Amino acid sequence: MRASFRLGRIAGVPVGVNWSVLVIFLLIAWGLAANQFPRSYPDRPVIAYVLAGLAAAVVFFLGLLAHEVSHAIVARRNGLEVGGITLWLFGGVAELKGEAPSPGAELRIAGVGPLVSLVIGLFFGGIAVALALTGYEGLLLGMLAWLAGINVLLAVFNVLPAAPLDGGRLLRAAVWKATGDRTRASVVAARAGRILGVVLIGLGFWQFFVGAGFGGLWLALIGWFLIGAAGMEERQARLGDALRGVRVADVMTPQPQTASGDLTVADFVDNYLFAYRHSALPLTEEGRPVGLVTLDRVRGVPPDRRAGTTLSEVSCRADELVLASPDEPLNDLLPRLSDCADGRALVVTDGRLVGIVSPSDISRAVQRGSLREQMTGGR
Repeated sequence: MRASFRLGRIAGVPVGVNWSVLVIFLLIAWGLAANQFPRSYPDRPVIAYVLAGLAAAVVFFLGLLAHEVSHAIVARRNGLEVGGITLWLFGGVAELKGEAPSPGAELRIAGVGPLVSLVIGLFFGGIAVALALTGYEGLLLGMLAWLAGINVLLAVFNVLPAAPLDGGRLLRAAVWKATGDRTRASVVAARAGRILGVVLIGLGFWQFFVGAGFGGLWLALIGWFLIGAAGMEERQARLGDALRGVRVADVMTPQPQTASGDLTVADFVDNYLFAYRHSALPLTEEGRPVGLVTLDRVRGVPPDRRAGTTLSEVSCRADELVLASPDEPLNDLLPRLSDCADGRALVVTDGRLVGIVSPSDISRAVQRGSLREQMTGGR
């Protein structure tokens, strides 16, 4: 999930927000201001309901952010790199680079998020109880009670044993510890996620038809998301297993053809295009990669501008390149490769280009890895 804009850094981790957050933010604020607060605390000014609803929604998302930051901090303490945190329609996600090194690390990383949400819920609940004991009955009490309930509910929902929820990670840690097989544990957690998704879809449609309205459809939407995300996690687990032990040098195309960034697009199309066998062309200066041009980028230049446009002007910039070393495990490269718009990685040794990795290289490696697993399993 990509961030639409960045908020800054927390504990050294980039924090971003996807535009879809606006949808759920407005739904929460509207639901509280137009329905729940007026029913529970009638005869207040409309502006009071609006401000209370907006404030509760803001604090709720701050709680979600604390949930994800806790994942990121514990992940870094267990040796994982964190690419960033993004808040979006279904909550938040901490982008971890790589896998937990052990079942214990998996348990700690996954468990801290629900624990933080539970602590937040108990904190607001404690304040609400203290206010109620003093006889206070204002809107602030309603805000605190709602924040307490929603955070406890978030903690409980997240520990359900189904991927991609935190509970799915806890289940994976348990199965991994019991069997010693990370891939099998990932598949078990992913299939549990599919089952939960089907249950939520069924429950959501049932609620919709008996009169729950939007709440039922929202539950079904969450179930649909869980099914898709769980299926993706299972595919990634099997992909990682197929590529285990494979190095970048094993799959790269060595010594690829290169070009200078000063070459015009017209010159490239007229004199080099048909002689070049690949769809991506690294740009180099004295053997060092400075850019990457794909045929799609070249195709996007209008014919009347090709003579005055250089390859460097349409290339992927040097700071956007995905670089890898020949001895790097291919599984470590894949997360970075998926973040690259051009889907390629340039392989370097001492800063000099020695190879390129493309989607077709990855596809061939997966096919060979799957065949190897079949042959090994059949012995």
